[in-house]
Amino acid sequence: MAADIIQSNEAAFNTVEIDPVTLEVIENALRNARVEMDATLVRTAMSPGIREQGDAFPLIADPKGRMIVGQFGSYIGPFLEGFGGTVEEGDLIFLSDPYSVGGAISHCNDWMVLLPVFKDGRLIGYTSMFGHQSDIGGKVPGSMPIDATSIFQEGVRIPPVKLWKQGVQNEDLLKLVMHQVRTPDWCKADLNALIAACRVASKRVVELAERFGDDVYVSATEMLLDRNYRAMKHLLETAVSEQKVSFEDYICDDGLGYGPYKIKCTMWREDGRVILDFDGTDPQSQASINFYLNENMMKMFFGIYMVMVFDPQIMFNDGFYPLIDVRIPEGSLLKPEFPAALSGRTHALGRLFDILGGLLGQKTPEFLNAAGFSSSPHLFYAGTDSNGKWFQLFQIGFGGIPGRPMGDGPDGHSLWPGFTNVPNEFLERYFPLVIERYETVPDSGGAGLHRGGNGIDMVYRFLEPGVIAIHDDRWFVPPWGVNGGHPGKRARKLLVKADGTEIVMGNKVEDYPVEAGDVLHFVTWGGGGWGDPLERDPALVGKEIRQGLVTPQGARDYGVVASANGSVDDAATSALREEMRAARPVSDSPFDFGPPIEELRACCLEETGLPAPRQPEWRKDTKAA
Repeated sequence: MAADIIQSNEAAFNTVEIDPVTLEVIENALRNARVEMDATLVRTAMSPGIREQGDAFPLIADPKGRMIVGQFGSYIGPFLEGFGGTVEEGDLIFLSDPYSVGGAISHCNDWMVLLPVFKDGRLIGYTSMFGHQSDIGGKVPGSMPIDATSIFQEGVRIPPVKLWKQGVQNEDLLKLVMHQVRTPDWCKADLNALIAACRVASKRVVELAERFGDDVYVSATEMLLDRNYRAMKHLLETAVSEQKVSFEDYICDDGLGYGPYKIKCTMWREDGRVILDFDGTDPQSQASINFYLNENMMKMFFGIYMVMVFDPQIMFNDGFYPLIDVRIPEGSLLKPEFPAALSGRTHALGRLFDILGGLLGQKTPEFLNAAGFSSSPHLFYAGTDSNGKWFQLFQIGFGGIPGRPMGDGPDGHSLWPGFTNVPNEFLERYFPLVIERYETVPDSGGAGLHRGGNGIDMVYRFLEPGVIAIHDDRWFVPPWGVNGGHPGKRARKLLVKADGTEIVMGNKVEDYPVEAGDVLHFVTWGGGGWGDPLERDPALVGKEIRQGLVTPQGARDYGVVASANGSVDDAATSALREEMRAARPVSDSPFDFGPPIEELRACCLEETGLPAPRQPEWRKDTKAA
């Protein structure tokens, strides 16, 4: 068994003392190898999601599967625990099914490859990478059906299998998988790119072990993990209280007309460990917004959030995992029962970062972020063009990043810092569409001492008939502000038909027909504001008016009176701010969630053009079909 092999190989290594210079060299060499994985992937993948946007996640791990460097730790350990086969030299393991590996991969579009690294017959580590495939078959192009009620409707499911066994590729298995997908050329190229990236990193690991010796290399990985453990232990003792704090946020709807869905987490420190308890989270949905959250994956989310907010100098790896205990109730939105649909899990994934911000900031409000990670907007556009050629676009959109203690949230940025936008020129070259505008939406970021990032209005003109799908959130429950900052504006989508007819689209729409000449306004949410907007420099507000980030009307949310050219009336501004300070209510809460949910329901149609989601009471007694 895999566990037996790992144990025997570990026993063959001796722990040795390593001087700081050698440790630094090995650490930076591993960091560089991880960057080289990305470079290899980008140069060899074909799909825009991976090649242009970077929707792939590399890591280099020790013999136990613990990440030393990378973006996503956590999944090798849970995979190995459930893997019933052997791990041998020349093997390469391939998988995508979340239920086969305890949520180590969270939906079937993510294809993961795992390469055990051997040197002189001994396992000295792993390299791994997973990337989002633009299509894996299933009922709709893109394989992420909003209305799916079962994972069987979401495309090919790949259990852990050996794509390479003792150095020999299983060609029949590859042929079988590619037969299920709509874009086999993209999928095959992307899979080979993932494998190539892992092989490059594997070569670098072996080179390090050859240079310094196996014992030194493995001991260095242990030291890097231990260093992270000690740094995080101190950070957690400082930032997390023994007193319980709770926070909850909502996914707006499930795409079937029901919502919102609550995610609740309670956090405290006990016996030197941080407890993250999701008791109180709503039951699983009948639709595809469920997120099968592996406990180690949540530890990774928590750890990287802590590092980025409190101390970015800490090298992020899996060393701190023993310090965290994650508890997720079975049958909940975050631990659905098989065969619940999972393809739309991005909304819950994004909401977890907002929840972490709300939890961690209650003890130290000065470090509190507003809401605004929130989701990862998707657009799908597919059909057959006038030349009879199939086209299929999957694109990740950007929203507003929250206002933060250190400054404004970036305008139109992605959920994951490593993501980039697809260049408009690329889209227009390879797909039958024109990008008419790509611009921030003025005033969509919540007002604050530090403004929330504005959302994006990306305007697509479709040149061929086809179907589109839209996956987004934060259209009903707005991204909240903190420490006096205001909530950000909500997302909206508008389709203007070729004859001028305007159709307000939902933010979770599947298989909607479009014609040549139709124009889609894909408008994303703004981030919440941070701090008292009446403390923001009026001259800065005036500058943002000139930059098109704030309008003269929106400037009044900051108590600033200014003209269309950004010229500030200082006297009128002082008077308005004095009036606003006197009129606003006193609140002890650092959060501004906007109107309560029932008020949002009452005004939803008037404000958004869409009916409010219905109360999902039925879900409590309903499992996925």
